[in-house]
Order: sequence, then C-alpha cells, then structure tokens
Amino acid sequence: MSTTTKTETRYENARETLATRGQTHVLRWWQELDDDRRTQLLDDIESIPWSLLDPVIPTHVLAAPKTTTLSNLAPAEVLPSDPGEKLAKQYADARELGERLLKGGKVAAFTVAGGQGTRLGHDGPKGTLVVTPVGGRTLFHLFAETVQAASTRYRCEIPWYIMTSEANHHDTHTYFCEHEWFDLSPDSVKLFSQGMLPAFDFNGKLLLTEKHRLARAPDGHGGSLKAMIASGATADMRSRGIEIISYFQVDNPLVKPFDPLFVGLHAQSRSEMSTKVARKASDLEKVGNLCVVDGKTCVVEYSDFPEALAHEKNDDGTRRFDAGNLAIHLLNVDFVERIVGSDFRLPFRRAEKKVSHLDEAGQPVETESPNAVKLETFVFDALPLAEETLALEVDRAEEFSPVKNATGADSLESSHRDQIRRTARWLQAAGIDVPKSPDGEPATIVAISPTFAMDIAEIKGKRDQIPDLKPGDRVWIE
Repeated sequence: MSTTTKTETRYENARETLATRGQTHVLRWWQELDDDRRTQLLDDIESIPWSLLDPVIPTHVLAAPKTTTLSNLAPAEVLPSDPGEKLAKQYADARELGERLLKGGKVAAFTVAGGQGTRLGHDGPKGTLVVTPVGGRTLFHLFAETVQAASTRYRCEIPWYIMTSEANHHDTHTYFCEHEWFDLSPDSVKLFSQGMLPAFDFNGKLLLTEKHRLARAPDGHGGSLKAMIASGATADMRSRGIEIISYFQVDNPLVKPFDPLFVGLHAQSRSEMSTKVARKASDLEKVGNLCVVDGKTCVVEYSDFPEALAHEKNDDGTRRFDAGNLAIHLLNVDFVERIVGSDFRLPFRRAEKKVSHLDEAGQPVETESPNAVKLETFVFDALPLAEETLALEVDRAEEFSPVKNATGADSLESSHRDQIRRTARWLQAAGIDVPKSPDGEPATIVAISPTFAMDIAEIKGKRDQIPDLKPGDRVWIE
C-alpha cells in the first residue's frame, strides 16, 4: 500500500470515528495540511482512547461529576512512626528484611516527573529546578545522588525509572545527557513518557492548539501504571529481578525512596501497595485522607471529604481522620502487571483549566479563565484494587516538603526552610553544634548531599569531616 493510500485510509477511518461523536470539526483544515502535518493530526486522533472516554464525557465533561455519598467511611489503620515496646520487634525484623531486599536488588526507584516548572517561574521540566538552599542541586541531581548513595550502601545497582510527559521528555533526556547521567550508568536510568488525553471545551468538543494538533494533556499520575507496562519498564524490572517499585513524585526533595523499614513492613505484611502518611496540619488541609470505604483502603480527596468528618475528634481530642496522603508508595511489580490489562481503568477526575486553542476561523485564542476540561487519573485510586495494603505514619518534617507553589506553603521558600531544619536536626543528633538564631531557627544555611550521609548514623561516622558551623555560613556538605 502506498503512503498516499495509507494516509487516505487512516483519514477515512478517523473521519468515521469522529463523525459518530460529533467531532469532525478537527478535520476542517485537512486540505491545507502537508503530509507531515496530516500524519501528526491522524496520530493525535488515533491516540484517543474512546472506549475509556465515551462513558465519562456526559458525566465528567458536559457536567461536573455528582458528589458521591460515602458510606461506611472510617479511618484507615495506620502503623505508627514510633513502634513503642509493642511493635519494637516487628519493626526491627521489618527493617532487617527491608535491608535484605535492598541488598538483594529487589527495589527500584520510580519518579513521576511529567510536570513543567512554569508555576514556579522556571523554564523547563520541574525536575531541573535548583531546589537545595545551598549546593545548587536540582531535584533530578538530588535524587540521582540518593540513588547513587543507596546503591553504594546496599552494594547493588539500583535502577531508576522516570516517567516524563510529551511536553518535557526531550528536555529531560537532554538534561541527563548534558550532565552525563550524574555519574549513574545510563543503562540504569530509564526515561519514558506517560499517556496523553485530549482536552474538551465545556460543550464536549475537542480543542485544537494548531490546525494539525489536538490540545492534549498528560493523563495524571494514575497513568503511570499503564505507562510502566506500555513502555516496557516492568519487563525491564523483571529482567533485573526487581519486585518492589518505590514510587515518589518529583517535587519532594525530602523523600526517602529507600527506607528499609517501609520496604520491610510492606513485604512482611504481603502488601501489594503501601503508602506513607503524615498527620494533617489542620482539619481542612488540602491533602487526601486515607480511609476505609466499604471495607477497602482508599484515599478520599479533600474536595470530596465531608467537612463534618474532617472536624471529628477522638475522645482524647485528636483528629479522627488524620492520615494525610504524601504520594509516597510501594507497589509490587506483580500487582501492577496483575491489574493493568486491556480493560484497566482508574476513576477519571475532572479538572477545569485554561487551554490556549484555535477558534473556528483558525485564529489562536488565549483565555484568562478556565475554558476546558482535562481528565486525569490518580495513582492512589489503585489502592482499593490491592488485596493487601499497608500504611505507615512518618514525620512530615523528615520526609515531606514539596515544591508546588511559587510562594507560601509548599513553595521553594518553605522547602528550603524544611531542608535546613532537617539537616540541623541530623547534625545536632550526631553531636555537632549548629548555631541558632534568637527565634530558634538554624543560623547557618546548611544542607547535606545524600552521597555524604543518608541519615544520622552515617553523619556520626563522618563527624571529623564536617567543618565548624558559624552564624551566617552557607555550607554544603558532600
């Protein structure tokens, strides 16, 4: 079949598919397009998973989804951060098991990194944002040093899988190449893109950004499960003997991807998907709530969580629903392969966004208010599909300070503060004096590379390598 005939056949098939859904307007400029642009348009059209989208267009695009009445809602069981005497042996055994699994090369790192740094004033993938208060480490560089440090500690090459998006895949790959993969083996760092979904206007019509390109957006971090299968990432994990995937998002510089206690508890309990949680900062904090709904562990987003329940207290005055989702998970490779099939789908979430597009005359339109619906899925919605789950409470100050906003909470400024505070705590616990300001904050801007120390115990063994800290100093320890 000639190229022209093949293109004509693809066009007719696309037109028929679009016609049954009232979407043929996306072909209105077909006659103006050259061969390459026609191919790009057909590729976009053929990538639309109509079998998944058709049922939700009436419920999630043409209208906002109805609020679901949650029945039998209860707090999820969460293992405490402090085991006390009761759980001391279980935790000790779990930590030993986790270390064995890490040393045995059974754990891989997986970073969801499809976002751009636009909201933070950064031009490029969010992972290329300089995030440390000193030392000039970007998020990717910091995580690379974490992988390197863990590989050294556990005497095995830990593979690192990074899910990008169509918007930043090329730039991310170029960034790693330019930095020579941060001294990691290029074969051990695997980049792959997540899936894309089309954007719709509020009347359910597909939007175009160019005459030959649909407006599309990443399918959410829930798309990581399908992307791992489609990209061959899970097959690669299989070939390396990987059993457990350590999942984390790119915006959290305090994350501990290789926590032997968490890994050990996960394996010890035969959990298929585990999650770390922290106590909520307030009743109405904008984080997901780990709950049990109809007997299944799940995360209920703050926007869906009944406000009355958010204010409920236990007899001792503590918050009844107090387990905030941190987007830090462990997933078994077996679990991902088991649930991701041809009919696999996670619940779609509706997001109203501002999307630049073409009008009917083919002129670009910029908007100052939301004009489109993007559909996305969330990885934590896989929790109810697991036969066994586990949740571990951690200290937020130790493991969670994401960079999501330009200012205020969860910003670069707040993350710098939290990184300095954690470093100061570690140094003081190791017997090293850190000067304090009158307000009690560290008076030295100090941070530590993971390749120098991943925890307090490692710092104690290297005390003689740490310089005296003076007020006003800026110190990066590596």
